Amino acid sequence: MKVVVDMNKCQDHGQCVFAAPDVFRFDDDGHLVHLPDADDTRREEVEEAADVCPLQAIRIGD
Repeated sequence: MKVVVDMNKCQDHGQCVFAAPDVFRFDDDGHLVHLPDADDTRREEVEEAADVCPLQAIRIGD
């Protein structure tokens, strides 16, 4: 599954980190990083992360 984060929209609120910590995390500078090719077993968590993103910056593809 492809995970795309529009970094122009993302403001590092971190809701995705709580929803899918195996896919999203903060780097040492406090900026969001993610796995662009996440395992499909994480789809439910990533969908939740996309839903809770306050800026709707996360998209999921196949």
